[in-house]
Amino acid sequence: MSKVFTIAEGLENLGALRSGGQGSVYKGRRMGPIYSAVKLIPTPIYTENSDDKNYRNFENEVAKLQKVNEVPNPNIVKIISSGLTESGSFPFIEMEFIDGPDLSELLLPPHDKVFTLKEALKVADQLASALAHCHRLGVKHGDLKSNNVKYNLHTGNYVLLDFGLAIMTEEQRRSSMRNAGAVEFMAPEQYDGKMLPQSDIYSYGIILYELLAGEVPFVLKANNEAARNALMLKQMESPVPDLLEKRKTNLPDNWAKDKMAAELKVPDWMLKVVAKCLEKNPADRFADALELYDALSVHQTRMEPIAPVVESDKQYAEIEWSLKLQLIKNQLQDRLISEMILLYNAQPAANLADENKAYYLNDQVKLHHSRLNELLRENGKDEYGRDKDIQAALDKIQETELLAHPSKLYIPKTTLYALLTALGALLFTTIFLWEVYRHNATAIKLMNLFLTIAKSIFGSKK
Repeated sequence: MSKVFTIAEGLENLGALRSGGQGSVYKGRRMGPIYSAVKLIPTPIYTENSDDKNYRNFENEVAKLQKVNEVPNPNIVKIISSGLTESGSFPFIEMEFIDGPDLSELLLPPHDKVFTLKEALKVADQLASALAHCHRLGVKHGDLKSNNVKYNLHTGNYVLLDFGLAIMTEEQRRSSMRNAGAVEFMAPEQYDGKMLPQSDIYSYGIILYELLAGEVPFVLKANNEAARNALMLKQMESPVPDLLEKRKTNLPDNWAKDKMAAELKVPDWMLKVVAKCLEKNPADRFADALELYDALSVHQTRMEPIAPVVESDKQYAEIEWSLKLQLIKNQLQDRLISEMILLYNAQPAANLADENKAYYLNDQVKLHHSRLNELLRENGKDEYGRDKDIQAALDKIQETELLAHPSKLYIPKTTLYALLTALGALLFTTIFLWEVYRHNATAIKLMNLFLTIAKSIFGSKK
């Protein structure tokens, strides 16, 4: 494949992956067979010093993105490097290459037009976790849409990509938005070039709506200025179409009737979360993704038991319970993955900091384990069922504690007793053989006795 231009020394350009109003993403190869994705910002920077406003803004925002990566999150793409291209002086961000489809591709044939409730919940949880991580560090994404969230085929996680819009100035964003290809995901205030934490919340709501309904609330009819203006007016003034009606229309015909009925039972709390995310006024939405993630967790991990239901509602009750359980398991898995990444990537100079992080994350894992335990008990699961569901998680927690604190070796009681017994036997045998070597009369008599017994046992078998 021919090169379009040189990105940077040691970083080969393998051609464009996709282009849009916020820039282009190229496939790169760094130092041999290591692939990456390179985001190019369409505004060139000609002077690499702090006197250049564009360069200064680029450096400040890249520093924020690097801060996001200081504590790894399994649902956020890793930033590898950044700089200016050797030809054209375009700012670029090099990211890890995620092998797998994005959400928009997963909604196209041969896939179903809508996500199952279980999978939609997994996306909602992992995407909210990624956004919360960014907002906690003061980083707004600004370009959240379904093709900026990819499914990693190798880990099974959904990963948030493309922070290109976050490093643009307000003027650049306003110009870029006029030519953006995904205006369906934009919050009303973004048409004025504003980018707030609540703007990410609105886009998050559009994604969740799209996964559940099979299409965005307001569809762009054509790619021209008139169509974009019409869409903008709808987003600012029109009520959001009924999600359940759209989901009912777009359910796959090849699904069994029981499955279709069950998949239409979208929990009320989920509909309320989507509705709040899609409020026209930013002040009426969740203040940021931290508040969104907390609300999602509270809705999904309520501790009240499910009330007795009639036969016709049992399937709905089972779905509600399984969704609660799935969220806690997702959170537990994310915490474990984060902790393991921290431990394996720990630098010697930062041992204390990494150990403190491991302590914190381990506490969080235990908290989620406690919630899972409580949820199972409240829903009438027996002791065996509880143990079966959580034993694997406990084993992983113990493994991570062993890696974090090797001096605090965890050994199960049965293994400890066996080791002590073997150690005692070895010690006794060593002392006994030493006494035989020293011609101790008692030891020699015992040795002869053992040999006599052994001969009688094995001799009788012959």
